[in-house]
Amino acid sequence: MLDKVKTILVTGGGGFLGSHLCERLLKAGHIVYCLDNFATGAHANINHLDDHASFFVLEHDVTEPLTIGTEFDEIYNLACPASPVVYQSDPVKTVKTNVQGAINVLELARKSGATVLQASTSEIYGDPDQHPQQESYWGNVNPIGPRACYDEGKRCAETLFFDYHRQHGLNIKVARIFNTYGPRMGLSDGRVVSNFIVQALQCNPITIFGDGNQTRSFCYVDDLVDGLIKLIGSPASFKGPVNLGNPVEIDMLKLAEIVLTLTQSSSKVTYSTLPEDDPRQRRPDISRAKEHLGWQPTVSINDGMERTVEYFSTLLR
Repeated sequence: MLDKVKTILVTGGGGFLGSHLCERLLKAGHIVYCLDNFATGAHANINHLDDHASFFVLEHDVTEPLTIGTEFDEIYNLACPASPVVYQSDPVKTVKTNVQGAINVLELARKSGATVLQASTSEIYGDPDQHPQQESYWGNVNPIGPRACYDEGKRCAETLFFDYHRQHGLNIKVARIFNTYGPRMGLSDGRVVSNFIVQALQCNPITIFGDGNQTRSFCYVDDLVDGLIKLIGSPASFKGPVNLGNPVEIDMLKLAEIVLTLTQSSSKVTYSTLPEDDPRQRRPDISRAKEHLGWQPTVSINDGMERTVEYFSTLLR
Protein backbone atom coordinates (compact mmCIF):
# COMPACT_ATOMS: atom_id res chain seq x y z
CA MET A 1 0.00 0.00 0.00
CA LEU A 2 1.12 3.53 -0.77
CA ASP A 3 1.76 5.85 2.15
CA LYS A 4 0.37 8.66 0.01
CA VAL A 5 -1.03 9.04 -3.47
CA LYS A 6 1.03 11.79 -5.06
CA THR A 7 0.13 14.14 -7.87
CA ILE A 8 3.15 14.11 -10.19
CA LEU A 9 4.09 16.08 -13.30
CA VAL A 10 6.47 14.62 -15.88
CA THR A 11 7.63 17.13 -18.49
CA GLY A 12 8.75 15.37 -21.64
CA GLY A 13 6.44 12.54 -20.57
CA GLY A 14 5.70 11.53 -24.15
CA GLY A 15 9.33 10.78 -24.89
CA PHE A 16 11.29 7.55 -24.68
CA LEU A 17 12.35 7.90 -21.04
CA GLY A 18 9.36 9.97 -19.92
CA SER A 19 6.81 7.44 -21.13
CA HIS A 20 8.48 4.64 -19.15
CA LEU A 21 8.53 6.87 -16.07
CA CYS A 22 4.84 7.79 -16.43
CA GLU A 23 3.96 4.12 -16.77
CA ARG A 24 5.90 3.16 -13.65
CA LEU A 25 4.40 5.99 -11.56
CA LEU A 26 0.87 5.01 -12.59
CA LYS A 27 1.54 1.38 -11.68
CA ALA A 28 2.64 2.61 -8.25
CA GLY A 29 -0.79 4.21 -7.79
CA HIS A 30 -0.03 7.90 -8.34
CA ILE A 31 -1.84 10.60 -10.32
CA VAL A 32 0.34 11.49 -13.31
CA TYR A 33 0.29 14.51 -15.58
CA CYS A 34 2.31 14.10 -18.77
CA LEU A 35 3.38 17.39 -20.36
CA ASP A 36 4.90 17.31 -23.85
CA ASN A 37 4.83 19.39 -27.03
CA PHE A 38 5.37 16.16 -29.01
CA ALA A 39 8.09 17.71 -31.14
CA THR A 40 10.23 14.64 -30.47
CA GLY A 41 7.98 12.66 -28.13
CA ALA A 42 5.24 10.50 -29.63
CA HIS A 43 1.61 9.88 -28.76
CA ALA A 44 2.28 6.22 -29.58
CA ASN A 45 4.54 6.00 -26.52
CA ILE A 46 1.66 6.75 -24.16
CA ASN A 47 -1.45 5.60 -26.07
CA HIS A 48 -1.64 2.51 -23.87
CA LEU A 49 -2.04 4.79 -20.83
CA ASP A 50 -4.91 6.89 -22.22
CA ASP A 51 -7.68 4.91 -20.52
CA HIS A 52 -6.04 5.15 -17.11
CA ALA A 53 -8.24 7.28 -14.83
CA SER A 54 -5.23 8.87 -13.14
CA PHE A 55 -3.37 9.86 -16.32
CA PHE A 56 -3.65 13.28 -17.91
CA VAL A 57 -1.91 14.54 -21.05
CA LEU A 58 -1.08 18.22 -21.44
CA GLU A 59 0.13 19.20 -24.92
CA HIS A 60 2.30 22.18 -24.09
CA ASP A 61 5.78 23.58 -24.72
CA VAL A 62 7.85 23.81 -21.54
CA THR A 63 9.42 27.06 -22.78
CA GLU A 64 6.00 28.72 -22.31
CA PRO A 65 4.72 29.59 -18.78
CA LEU A 66 3.20 26.64 -16.95
CA THR A 67 -0.26 27.68 -15.72
CA ILE A 68 -1.71 24.24 -15.10
CA GLY A 69 -3.98 25.01 -12.15
CA THR A 70 -2.92 21.90 -10.25
CA GLU A 71 -0.60 21.61 -7.28
CA PHE A 72 2.02 18.90 -7.56
CA ASP A 73 3.87 16.87 -4.97
CA GLU A 74 6.68 15.98 -7.38
CA ILE A 75 7.89 17.23 -10.74
CA TYR A 76 10.30 15.41 -13.05
CA ASN A 77 11.80 17.74 -15.66
CA LEU A 78 12.70 15.51 -18.61
CA ALA A 79 11.80 17.93 -21.41
CA CYS A 80 14.56 18.20 -24.03
CA PRO A 81 15.65 16.07 -26.99
CA ALA A 82 18.72 13.98 -26.11
CA SER A 83 19.79 12.95 -29.59
CA PRO A 84 22.64 15.05 -31.02
CA VAL A 85 21.06 14.93 -34.49
CA VAL A 86 17.81 16.37 -33.13
CA TYR A 87 19.10 18.92 -30.64
CA GLN A 88 21.65 20.31 -33.10
CA SER A 89 18.95 20.80 -35.77
CA ASP A 90 17.53 23.75 -33.79
CA PRO A 91 20.20 24.72 -31.26
CA VAL A 92 18.51 27.94 -30.14
CA LYS A 93 15.34 26.01 -29.31
CA THR A 94 17.45 23.46 -27.43
CA VAL A 95 18.98 26.18 -25.24
CA LYS A 96 15.53 27.68 -24.60
CA THR A 97 14.12 24.29 -23.65
CA ASN A 98 16.93 23.67 -21.19
CA VAL A 99 17.13 27.14 -19.66
CA GLN A 100 13.70 28.79 -19.97
CA GLY A 101 12.11 25.39 -19.50
CA ALA A 102 14.00 24.91 -16.24
CA ILE A 103 12.91 28.35 -15.01
CA ASN A 104 9.25 27.60 -15.78
CA VAL A 105 9.44 24.21 -14.06
CA LEU A 106 11.19 25.66 -11.02
CA GLU A 107 8.60 28.44 -10.70
CA LEU A 108 5.81 25.87 -10.81
CA ALA A 109 7.60 23.77 -8.18
CA ARG A 110 8.07 26.85 -5.98
CA LYS A 111 4.36 27.70 -6.14
CA SER A 112 3.35 24.08 -5.49
CA GLY A 113 5.97 23.37 -2.83
CA ALA A 114 6.91 20.35 -4.94
CA THR A 115 10.09 18.32 -4.93
CA VAL A 116 11.57 18.84 -8.38
CA LEU A 117 14.04 16.65 -10.27
CA GLN A 118 16.21 17.81 -13.14
CA ALA A 119 17.16 15.21 -15.72
CA SER A 120 20.68 16.42 -16.42
CA THR A 121 23.21 14.50 -18.45
CA SER A 122 26.67 13.01 -18.66
CA GLU A 123 27.19 15.48 -21.52
CA ILE A 124 27.95 18.15 -18.92
CA TYR A 125 31.33 16.41 -18.54
CA GLY A 126 32.07 17.03 -22.23
CA ASP A 127 35.06 15.13 -23.59
CA PRO A 128 36.32 14.17 -20.13
CA ASP A 129 39.89 14.28 -18.89
CA GLN A 130 38.80 12.30 -15.81
CA HIS A 131 37.85 8.64 -16.16
CA PRO A 132 35.52 7.36 -14.85
CA GLN A 133 33.61 10.58 -14.25
CA GLN A 134 32.78 11.62 -10.69
CA GLU A 135 30.19 14.25 -9.81
CA SER A 136 32.95 16.49 -8.43
CA TYR A 137 34.49 16.76 -11.92
CA TRP A 138 33.69 20.11 -13.58
CA GLY A 139 34.01 18.79 -17.10
CA ASN A 140 35.75 19.62 -20.36
CA VAL A 141 33.10 21.26 -22.54
CA ASN A 142 33.55 23.37 -25.65
CA PRO A 143 31.16 26.27 -24.92
CA ILE A 144 30.96 27.37 -28.58
CA GLY A 145 30.89 24.00 -30.32
CA PRO A 146 27.94 22.36 -32.11
CA ARG A 147 27.04 20.28 -29.03
CA ALA A 148 27.15 23.26 -26.66
CA CYS A 149 23.44 24.04 -27.03
CA TYR A 150 22.74 20.81 -25.15
CA ASP A 151 25.86 20.56 -22.96
CA GLU A 152 25.84 24.16 -21.76
CA GLY A 153 22.04 24.27 -21.66
CA LYS A 154 22.03 21.39 -19.20
CA ARG A 155 24.88 22.92 -17.19
CA CYS A 156 22.91 26.17 -16.89
CA ALA A 157 19.80 24.25 -15.84
CA GLU A 158 21.80 22.65 -13.01
CA THR A 159 22.93 26.13 -11.94
CA LEU A 160 19.32 27.32 -11.87
CA PHE A 161 18.22 24.34 -9.78
CA PHE A 162 20.87 24.95 -7.14
CA ASP A 163 20.21 28.69 -7.16
CA TYR A 164 16.48 28.09 -6.60
CA HIS A 165 17.42 25.81 -3.71
CA ARG A 166 19.71 28.42 -2.15
CA GLN A 167 17.43 31.39 -2.82
CA HIS A 168 13.98 29.86 -2.31
CA GLY A 169 14.64 26.73 -0.24
CA LEU A 170 13.28 24.52 -3.01
CA ASN A 171 13.68 20.76 -2.54
CA ILE A 172 15.70 19.83 -5.64
CA LYS A 173 17.24 16.69 -7.09
CA VAL A 174 19.73 16.60 -9.97
CA ALA A 175 20.42 13.38 -11.88
CA ARG A 176 23.24 13.16 -14.41
CA ILE A 177 21.98 10.52 -16.81
CA PHE A 178 24.38 8.45 -18.88
CA ASN A 179 23.40 6.76 -22.16
CA THR A 180 20.00 5.11 -21.72
CA TYR A 181 18.42 2.68 -24.17
CA GLY A 182 15.44 0.37 -24.51
CA PRO A 183 12.01 0.00 -26.13
CA ARG A 184 10.33 3.19 -27.43
CA MET A 185 13.51 4.76 -28.71
CA GLY A 186 12.59 6.34 -32.06
CA LEU A 187 13.42 4.70 -35.37
CA SER A 188 15.26 7.85 -36.44
CA ASP A 189 16.43 8.73 -32.93
CA GLY A 190 19.98 9.32 -34.11
CA ARG A 191 21.66 7.69 -31.11
CA VAL A 192 24.03 4.82 -31.54
CA VAL A 193 21.91 1.97 -30.12
CA SER A 194 18.87 2.69 -32.27
CA ASN A 195 21.06 3.48 -35.30
CA PHE A 196 22.91 0.17 -35.09
CA ILE A 197 19.79 -1.93 -34.50
CA VAL A 198 17.75 -0.34 -37.30
CA GLN A 199 20.66 -0.58 -39.74
CA ALA A 200 21.21 -4.23 -38.85
CA LEU A 201 17.54 -5.21 -39.10
CA GLN A 202 17.28 -3.52 -42.50
CA CYS A 203 20.55 -5.17 -43.60
CA ASN A 204 22.11 -1.76 -44.22
CA PRO A 205 25.76 -1.05 -43.36
CA ILE A 206 26.34 -0.33 -39.68
CA THR A 207 27.97 3.09 -39.50
CA ILE A 208 30.68 3.59 -36.91
CA PHE A 209 31.98 7.12 -36.47
CA GLY A 210 35.73 7.33 -35.91
CA ASP A 211 37.73 4.14 -35.38
CA GLY A 212 35.14 2.50 -33.12
CA ASN A 213 37.37 2.52 -30.05
CA GLN A 214 35.47 5.33 -28.34
CA THR A 215 33.47 4.01 -25.40
CA ARG A 216 30.07 4.50 -23.80
CA SER A 217 28.25 2.99 -20.84
CA PHE A 218 24.70 1.91 -21.65
CA CYS A 219 21.96 1.75 -19.00
CA TYR A 220 18.70 -0.07 -19.68
CA VAL A 221 15.66 2.16 -19.29
CA ASP A 222 14.05 0.14 -16.44
CA ASP A 223 17.18 0.55 -14.32
CA LEU A 224 17.32 4.27 -15.04
CA VAL A 225 13.67 4.77 -14.05
CA ASP A 226 14.39 2.95 -10.78
CA GLY A 227 17.21 5.41 -10.12
CA LEU A 228 15.07 8.48 -10.82
CA ILE A 229 12.31 7.31 -8.48
CA LYS A 230 14.80 6.50 -5.73
CA LEU A 231 16.41 9.91 -6.17
CA ILE A 232 13.23 11.96 -5.92
CA GLY A 233 12.23 9.96 -2.85
CA SER A 234 15.59 10.41 -1.10
CA PRO A 235 16.01 12.64 1.99
CA ALA A 236 15.84 16.39 1.34
CA SER A 237 19.46 16.69 2.47
CA PHE A 238 20.56 14.77 -0.62
CA LYS A 239 20.18 17.00 -3.66
CA GLY A 240 22.80 15.51 -5.97
CA PRO A 241 24.11 15.85 -8.51
CA VAL A 242 24.28 12.10 -8.82
CA ASN A 243 25.42 9.95 -11.74
CA LEU A 244 22.82 7.46 -12.95
CA GLY A 245 24.23 5.07 -15.51
CA ASN A 246 25.78 1.68 -16.04
CA PRO A 247 29.49 1.56 -15.15
CA VAL A 248 30.09 -1.29 -17.61
CA GLU A 249 32.01 0.38 -20.44
CA ILE A 250 32.08 -0.96 -24.00
CA ASP A 251 33.49 0.38 -27.27
CA MET A 252 31.47 0.91 -30.42
CA LEU A 253 32.99 -2.08 -32.19
CA LYS A 254 31.82 -4.35 -29.37
CA LEU A 255 28.34 -2.80 -29.47
CA ALA A 256 28.14 -3.43 -33.21
CA GLU A 257 29.19 -7.04 -32.61
CA ILE A 258 26.42 -7.51 -30.01
CA VAL A 259 23.82 -6.05 -32.38
CA LEU A 260 24.93 -8.20 -35.31
CA THR A 261 24.76 -11.34 -33.15
CA LEU A 262 21.30 -10.56 -31.75
CA THR A 263 19.81 -9.56 -35.11
CA GLN A 264 21.63 -12.31 -37.05
CA SER A 265 22.20 -9.63 -39.66
CA SER A 266 24.54 -9.80 -42.64
CA SER A 267 25.24 -6.06 -42.39
CA LYS A 268 28.83 -4.94 -42.84
CA VAL A 269 30.53 -2.33 -40.66
CA THR A 270 31.52 0.93 -42.34
CA TYR A 271 33.41 3.89 -40.93
CA SER A 272 32.71 7.61 -41.09
CA THR A 273 34.30 10.81 -39.74
CA LEU A 274 33.91 11.34 -36.01
CA PRO A 275 31.62 14.32 -35.28
CA GLU A 276 33.13 17.45 -33.73
CA ASP A 277 33.51 17.33 -29.92
CA ASP A 278 32.34 13.71 -29.75
CA PRO A 279 33.57 12.32 -26.38
CA ARG A 280 36.25 9.62 -26.53
CA GLN A 281 35.28 7.94 -23.25
CA ARG A 282 32.21 7.89 -21.06
CA ARG A 283 31.76 5.87 -17.88
CA PRO A 284 30.06 6.92 -14.64
CA ASP A 285 31.42 6.54 -11.16
CA ILE A 286 28.20 5.52 -9.37
CA SER A 287 29.61 5.38 -5.84
CA ARG A 288 27.35 8.25 -4.77
CA ALA A 289 24.23 6.53 -6.15
CA LYS A 290 25.13 3.31 -4.34
CA GLU A 291 25.76 5.11 -1.06
CA HIS A 292 22.81 7.50 -0.99
CA LEU A 293 20.18 5.66 -3.03
CA GLY A 294 21.14 2.01 -2.72
CA TRP A 295 20.96 1.94 -6.52
CA GLN A 296 22.92 0.21 -9.23
CA PRO A 297 21.89 -1.25 -12.59
CA THR A 298 20.81 -4.90 -12.72
CA VAL A 299 20.06 -5.46 -16.43
CA SER A 300 23.07 -6.66 -18.43
CA ILE A 301 23.91 -5.15 -21.81
CA ASN A 302 23.09 -8.45 -23.53
CA ASP A 303 19.68 -8.82 -21.86
CA GLY A 304 18.79 -5.16 -22.39
CA MET A 305 19.88 -5.19 -26.01
CA GLU A 306 17.90 -8.39 -26.65
CA ARG A 307 14.72 -6.68 -25.39
CA THR A 308 15.48 -3.59 -27.47
CA VAL A 309 16.13 -5.57 -30.63
CA GLU A 310 12.83 -7.41 -30.09
CA TYR A 311 11.02 -4.05 -29.85
CA PHE A 312 12.55 -2.72 -33.07
CA SER A 313 11.95 -6.04 -34.85
CA THR A 314 8.24 -5.78 -34.07
CA LEU A 315 8.18 -2.12 -35.11
CA LEU A 316 9.77 -2.84 -38.48
CA ARG A 317 7.66 -5.85 -39.44
